[in-house]
Amino acid sequence: MHNNKIKKHIETLKKEVFFVDTKWPQFDLLFKDLIKLSKSEKISTIVSLERGSLYGNISLFAPLFDKKKFVSIDCSTNKILSRGSYNKKFVKNDKIIKIPLTYHFDYKNIKIEKNFADLIIIPNLMHHVFDYSKLLKQCKKILKKNGKLYIFEPTFREIHQSPDDYFRFTPFALKLVLKNSGFKNVKYCFAGGPFTAVYYCLDQAIQYVPKNKRKIFSKKFVNKFQDFRNLDKMYKKNLVRKNTIFPTSFSIEATV
Repeated sequence: MHNNKIKKHIETLKKEVFFVDTKWPQFDLLFKDLIKLSKSEKISTIVSLERGSLYGNISLFAPLFDKKKFVSIDCSTNKILSRGSYNKKFVKNDKIIKIPLTYHFDYKNIKIEKNFADLIIIPNLMHHVFDYSKLLKQCKKILKKNGKLYIFEPTFREIHQSPDDYFRFTPFALKLVLKNSGFKNVKYCFAGGPFTAVYYCLDQAIQYVPKNKRKIFSKKFVNKFQDFRNLDKMYKKNLVRKNTIFPTSFSIEATV
C-alpha cells in the first residue's frame, strides 16, 4: 500500500473520527504510539482488539500496519451488534482505507493459536471489558515470548455504549493488573489534562441542549473555551496539590 495513502488515512481518522484537532486532542497519543509500533522491525504479526462493527465492520487500525500480518478481532457484545454500525457516517471519506475485520469473537473466547503474535493492541476498549483478567490471560497465551501488549485507555469519559461500559482505569491500577496477570516491563504515558477535560465536558453538555438552542449555547459557553485545548501544554503541573495529576487518557505497554 502506498505510504501517502496510509498517511491520508491516519490524518482523516484523526480529524473526522477521533477529532484530535478539535474536541479530543488526547487521542493523538494513540496515533503516535501506533505509528511508532508499526515501524518496529521486531513486530511482524499483530492482533488488534477493537469495535470495528460500529464503523461498518472495518478495522480502523489495520492500514497502519501495512505489509505486516494483521488480525483484527471485533469483541462487540450482542447488544452492541444489534445497534448496527451507527458510527459508519464518520468513515465515509474515501481517504479512509476500508479493510474488513478478520473475526468476530467474544472476548472470553478468542480463537487464535498460542504464541501467534508479536504485538496485541487494545485501543480504547478495555473499559468495555468486564472480565478483564480473563482477556489478559488469553492475550498472554496469544503473544510470543517477549511479545508486547499495548493498551490505550481514557481516564475521563462519559458513560457510553451503555450498559457495556464498566471501568475507568488509572495507569497505576492497570500496571498492577498486568503484573498480576504475568506481564512484565510495564511502562505508561499520559495525555491531556484539566483544560482538555473542561472542553470535553462542554462538548458533552451541548448534546443535552435542544437542537434549536445549541448555537446560542455554543456561542455563550463552548466557543469561549476553545483555547483550553492548548493550555494543557502550557500548564503541566498542579501548583497547589503536588501529588495530583489530571490526565484524560493514557497508554500502557507490557511484555510477556
